[in-house]
Amino acid sequence: MRYQGRITQWKDEQGYGFITPNGGGEPLFLHIKAFAGRAPRPLGDEIVTYEVSTDTKGRPRASAVQFVRGTGRKAAATRQGDSRLPLLLVAAFFAALGGAIASNRLPALLLAVCVGASLIAFVAYAIDKAAARAGRWRTQESTLHLLALIGGWPGALLAQRQFRHKTSKASFRVVFWATVMLNCGALGWLASAAGSHSLRTVLGLA
Repeated sequence: MRYQGRITQWKDEQGYGFITPNGGGEPLFLHIKAFAGRAPRPLGDEIVTYEVSTDTKGRPRASAVQFVRGTGRKAAATRQGDSRLPLLLVAAFFAALGGAIASNRLPALLLAVCVGASLIAFVAYAIDKAAARAGRWRTQESTLHLLALIGGWPGALLAQRQFRHKTSKASFRVVFWATVMLNCGALGWLASAAGSHSLRTVLGLA
């Protein structure tokens, strides 16, 4: 028998939440694996239909969950709309960095550092997302912020978009965007005449 309800709680990083049945009643546990087919990940507040099953301890949970027509696509469209800005920011950043290197205001070494740190950050986010789902030991947030600060924030931003990870914790987001601004500010100064001269002196390129 199928029922209908609304996803009233959803923790995307952990991959679970709760469905409140239409007409009220006790919220029912929902795991991401309970969705049928290749449904988009929920954002919360979607209307779904579901069956009720039990876990190995006999506790009720939702299974064979499906979005009510329209709500799943709406969630996917919202997610796609949110994803455009990270792509544009990353593209603009590397375009500006490439322009500074081409005009000889920054050494090509900085491009290698940013690309390498971004790759490491992307992998770190992927590992942390998998650990969150499996309940394993997590990567420290300070490590993720350090990777962003040294130039890996483009990779971190793409990972947040790809894995829907670290996108809802306000305190993390504040610190993350602070590292982005600090990194861009530092690169902006290094691209100035005084900064470029100082950097090339340190690197022995002056």
